[in-house]
Amino acid sequence: MQEFVKELITQLDTVISNVEKEAEHQAEAIDKVAETHADGARNLVHYTALRNQELRKLQAGLSSVGATRLTTTEPAVLARLEAAHNVLDAYAGNELTYPAKTISDAFARADDILEEHADALFGPTSEETHSRIMVTLPAEAADDFELVKGFAEAGMELARINCAHDGLEAWERMIANVHEAASAVGREIRVAMDLAGPKVRTGEIEPGPAVNRARVTRTAAGEVTSPAKLYLSAIGSEVPTPPEEPGRPGVNLQVDPAWLENIEVGSVISLRDNRNSKRRFTVRDVREDGLVIAHGNQNAYIANTTMLEHNWERTRVSGVEPIEVRIRLHAGDCLVLTTSQEPAKVIEGQTTTIGCTAPEAVTALEVGHNVLFDDGSIAAVVVEKRKNGEHDEAVLEVTRAGANGVNLAAYKGINLPDTDIPLPSLTDEDLAAFEFVAHNADIANVSFIRTAADVANVLENLERIANEAPEKADRIRNLGIVLKIETIPAYEQLASVLLEGMRHPKLGIMVARGDLAVELGFARMAEVPRLIMQMAEAAHVPVIMATQILENLAKTGLPSRAEMTDAGYALRAECVMLNKGPHITDAIRILEEMSSRLGRSQRKNRQMLRRIGSWENAL
Repeated sequence: MQEFVKELITQLDTVISNVEKEAEHQAEAIDKVAETHADGARNLVHYTALRNQELRKLQAGLSSVGATRLTTTEPAVLARLEAAHNVLDAYAGNELTYPAKTISDAFARADDILEEHADALFGPTSEETHSRIMVTLPAEAADDFELVKGFAEAGMELARINCAHDGLEAWERMIANVHEAASAVGREIRVAMDLAGPKVRTGEIEPGPAVNRARVTRTAAGEVTSPAKLYLSAIGSEVPTPPEEPGRPGVNLQVDPAWLENIEVGSVISLRDNRNSKRRFTVRDVREDGLVIAHGNQNAYIANTTMLEHNWERTRVSGVEPIEVRIRLHAGDCLVLTTSQEPAKVIEGQTTTIGCTAPEAVTALEVGHNVLFDDGSIAAVVVEKRKNGEHDEAVLEVTRAGANGVNLAAYKGINLPDTDIPLPSLTDEDLAAFEFVAHNADIANVSFIRTAADVANVLENLERIANEAPEKADRIRNLGIVLKIETIPAYEQLASVLLEGMRHPKLGIMVARGDLAVELGFARMAEVPRLIMQMAEAAHVPVIMATQILENLAKTGLPSRAEMTDAGYALRAECVMLNKGPHITDAIRILEEMSSRLGRSQRKNRQMLRRIGSWENAL
């Protein structure tokens, strides 16, 4: 036994030496962080050095003698190692190598630092929970105060505004409603705003003919259960909002105002559709806003050349939008990405060439690189790079597209997990939005972070904005910065990304699981969010867990069993982000209740052994 313990001591001494040497090697980077992050930066470096070693044999040995398994080292790495060493010293009959009080103080202080940083960034939360609830505001939040107040009453602690949508005036009204709602519920609600970053998407596709189809729905026996619908309004007028009716969507058409004036309830409108089939529609309603609603019992293909007839008077329809064309792709098909911004022409039986909204990404592609479209529903690999005149082209072979193929539409997301895209994390649009965020919000959530250089660019622009507004400089410099971890480079270089970000006092990260899942593959999502949270905990940097949390509940009103378990895991983070949905208020309430319960039972990855009243009579 004594020899075994001595061997464990030798192994542990090597590990401790390695983490201390790495801290010495990174001393210059550690010295650059804000004063509030000094402990976290040093501990982050220790943790990174620890995780770069193979420790499973040492873990097993420590566990066999009843010492720590090193599975909760994140808060205070060196103190945890020193505590394990002291246990081994006791087994060996040696004097304790490290002061016990210093070790115990380190654990308590680490938790306090993380809580202080979370409070500074997100605002305080109740004593019963460690996690806050961030809610994404829909567009309606700009003009519906009661909606925002409902979120606040249900438990919203931070409001999120996505700068990719709406605009400055709408953002101002949303923020005003959040502040008013906070006043109504008697607590602070901070505003976080997302800077979208560069969007790598498919380019435009040349539209098809301007034809729309009014469609019935039928039972399996062919019986019509809901009619085809036409919504008619006068040319030159604003198109009224059609009613919500069961079945297929109706077709909006504009017609001659004089012809429309002769239409009344019960009028029969006949037409020959684009296939030369005769169809009849009966008017069911003539609304005060000028909308005429007509129903028919057969499908009708209607184009801008279609003539409507009533009482032998005819009018030509207008307002039919061109058909959106998509590219049908199967495994084994070819697709060409080009730097050209010409609309793609889709011709059946021919390979389609489509542009990319970020031409630099196409130029950066190399043979063998993976290309993912539309949240990973289509996967391809680059098999050839070539020039076509002045444009770069990447020839792709589709490797995954579902059993029966998948449609690819214009302006769908492209993920390039193997490609170093030469784009800044802040576009011109982001920089303009950043100005607004710095003056009006509490937190900027920054997308498309890949490297420490991207983080430096964000902080430099924040300082520029502060210098340009000296009267508000202190407020601007106090803006919270949250780095969205959504790319493979950001995950792989997380320690350097955090160290660079820790130059700013109010720092957090967001685990953006959507894009991460696309780039890394779904199998790796079982471990990657956990690894990111562990490294952030080592840095004493608060985390927002995002993407699809309680999504089924928010959209349908009924949660799945799996997403409740997922939400429980997400509540280990200092903040949980909910997205939009018609039942989002219910999702907030349930998450608030879960957060209160779990706040008494878990602290990050540590189980808190509270008394379980349900088990009082278990035996």
